[in-house]
Amino acid sequence: MNSTTSGGKSAGPHDQECDLSREEEEEPREYSSPACLMHEFDLAGERSGAARSSIRVDSASRFIAAPASALYRAHLDPQALTSWLPPAGMTGRLEQFDPRVGGTYKMLLSHRDASHAVAGKTTEHSDAIRGRFAELVPGRRIVQLVRFESDDAAFAEEMKITWTFDAAPGGTRVTVRCENVPTAIRPEDHARGLASSLANLAAWCE
Repeated sequence: MNSTTSGGKSAGPHDQECDLSREEEEEPREYSSPACLMHEFDLAGERSGAARSSIRVDSASRFIAAPASALYRAHLDPQALTSWLPPAGMTGRLEQFDPRVGGTYKMLLSHRDASHAVAGKTTEHSDAIRGRFAELVPGRRIVQLVRFESDDAAFAEEMKITWTFDAAPGGTRVTVRCENVPTAIRPEDHARGLASSLANLAAWCE
């Protein structure tokens, strides 16, 4: 998911960086949840000898000068979420939102300009997203399972999105990790989208 910062603030020296090799240091997860111009692949199944194909993982990270609690709340407040999550050139509207473990939501992302470069996944000019909250750890982590509504099966695979908020001097390191990214989403488009959403989140909270 993909906007220029609304606050017009210049980026600091450590504002944003790719996080392509981050290993999760917390407890193992078996449940479910945007800058980088590359993506990584999870080959753990193959390394262990399991008969499974690799899955694509895209991740991005940014330092934001705001407390983790405020960043966490920005994900669960409808007005905040529809303001910062849509990437540059898009608007967001929530049609359903139940922010609790097991709760679901539906968001519609629409392109502002009909001449946009990247085609919509649901219609020519929009992306409809259905998600479910799989884990909510206040101030630390949000895990979601999401699907794009699309007639193209290459867009409609279920993706796991994990947001983590790690305390850092003067603020918080925010990381988003997308697992099983639909194959039809180009890595460079996804990277721009994740970077844009992170920049928007910083502008909203700082």
